[in-house]
Amino acid sequence: MKKRLINILFSKMMITAYIIIFELFLIFLFVSFLSSISKPISLFLKIFSVLMVIYVYNRNDNPSYKLAWTSVILALPTVGGVLYMLFGGKKVSKELRRIIDRSNDDTKGIMLQEEKLLEKLRKENVEAAKQANYLMKYGGYPCLSQTETTFIASGREYYELLMEEIKKAEKFIFLEYFILEEGKMWNDILDVLCEKAKKGVDVRLIYDDVGCIVKLEDGYDEKMSQMGIRCKVFNPIKARLAIQMNNRDHRKITVIDNKTGFTGGINLADEYMNIKEVYGHWRDQGIMLKGDAVSSLTFMFLQFWDYGESIKSDFSSYLMSYPRNDDGYVIPFSDAPTDDESVGQNVHLNIIHAAKEYIFIQTPYLILDNVVRDALALASKNGVDVRIMVPCIPDKKLVNQVTKSNYEYLLESGVRIYEYTPGFVHAKTVVSDDEFGVIGSINFDYRSYFLHFECGVWMYRSKAILECRDDFLKTLDKCHEITYQEYMKTNVLVRIVRSILNLFSPLL
Repeated sequence: MKKRLINILFSKMMITAYIIIFELFLIFLFVSFLSSISKPISLFLKIFSVLMVIYVYNRNDNPSYKLAWTSVILALPTVGGVLYMLFGGKKVSKELRRIIDRSNDDTKGIMLQEEKLLEKLRKENVEAAKQANYLMKYGGYPCLSQTETTFIASGREYYELLMEEIKKAEKFIFLEYFILEEGKMWNDILDVLCEKAKKGVDVRLIYDDVGCIVKLEDGYDEKMSQMGIRCKVFNPIKARLAIQMNNRDHRKITVIDNKTGFTGGINLADEYMNIKEVYGHWRDQGIMLKGDAVSSLTFMFLQFWDYGESIKSDFSSYLMSYPRNDDGYVIPFSDAPTDDESVGQNVHLNIIHAAKEYIFIQTPYLILDNVVRDALALASKNGVDVRIMVPCIPDKKLVNQVTKSNYEYLLESGVRIYEYTPGFVHAKTVVSDDEFGVIGSINFDYRSYFLHFECGVWMYRSKAILECRDDFLKTLDKCHEITYQEYMKTNVLVRIVRSILNLFSPLL
C-alpha cells in the first residue's frame, strides 16, 4: 500500500500537476504583489477585469461558460481578468486549430453526399432529412444506407465481437481510444494485433495521453512500434499552463478493412468488461457497423492520423466499398472543439426537438447548460415521455453532485430520472420514437460538447435503435426512480452546494 502511494505521488500525472499548481501559485503571487505595492496597478487590474467581463459577455460562447467565467472574474477582481486571458479566451490553442483546419482543408471533397439518397429520405421523413442535411453541412459526413447496424449491450459483448472481427483482418486495423490498460481485454486484443502486424496487416493505434497517463507506462507508444504497430499519443500532456491540455481525444473507434467498424462508450480496459469492478457493475454500450457507413469511421481515423503529418494518407486505398443489406439510414460523425459548431450537442438537440412520443437517454454525467436542459423540460411538458438513466455509484463524486443539481428542474418539468443501482452507467445513447438514435462517445456534459474530440453514429429506422430501446426498458427494473418529492427531501445545505457547483460546472 505504501509503495503504491509513493508510486502515485511521484507518477508523471502527479509531477505534472505539482508543476502546474506551482506555476499558478507564482502567477497569483506575482499579480498580488504588484497589486499590493501600487494602487495604480491594483486599479488597472480591476478595470481590466471589468473589461474582461464585458468582453466575455459579448463573446459568441455558450451562456453557461460565460456565466462561470464572469463569476470567477468578479469573485477575484485582481487576478480574474488575468486568469481568463490565460485559460478562458479560446478553448483550443492556435497551433492545434491551425493543424486541424489545414488537415480538414486537405480532405474536403472525399466524403460526399449522394443526393438521390437524401431525396429518398426527404420523401420518407422531412425531419430525418433535415437532421441528415445538418450533419453533412456542418459535420462533414454523408447520410448512407446499405449498412447493417448491430447494437452492443455490454463491454463483454463488445470484446467478443471485436476479437472475432480483428481476427479476420487482411489489410488494415485502425484503433483509436481514450483509455487503454493492460489486462485481459487489451492484452488479448494486442496479441491478435501483433500477429496481424507480422503478417503485413497495417495496424495503427491512437490513444489519449491523459486518458492513459495512469494506465500505461511512459514510452508505451515506442513499445507498440517495436511490435510492428504504428502508434501515436494524442496531445501529450506537458508540465505547463497550456489550454490545449484540456482538449482530449475521447473517441472510441475500431475499423477493420473498411468492412467492419465499432464505436460507442467502451474503452479497452478490464473494468469495461466487469472483470475488475471499481464502481460496482459497469454498464456500457456500443455499436458495430458493416457496409458503406464504415467508410466514415475509416475517414475519421485517417484524418486524425494525418494531423501534423508531412506525408498524407492515400484515402482512396482505404475507402473500398463493401455494401450490405439496407438497415435504415446511418451517419457516423465526429465533433471537434476546433470550430464554433457544437455538432454533438446539436445532434442531441435535433432528436429532442423532433420527439413526439418518447426519448430515452443514458449518460454517465448530466451536466447541462440551459439550452439542453430547457429542451428536455419542454419536450416533457409537451407530453413526450422523457427518461434519463444515470449512475447510482459515481466515478467522480464532485461531478455527480453537479449531475444531481439538475434533477430538481427536470423532475419538476416531468422528466423521469433513474439511477442504475448496481453501479456505474458509462453508456452514451439516445433513442426516440422507434425512429431516431445516437450511440457514441458523447456525454451530456460540457466537456463532450465543447472541449473534447468525440464521435457517434446517428441512425434513422435502424434495428439497433429498437434493440437499444428494449435494453433500456429491460434495465429499468435494476434502477431506482428519483421522484420530485424524494429529491426535495435532500438537505438544504447539500442543495445549495450543488447549485454553487453547477454554476462553475463548465470549468470542471
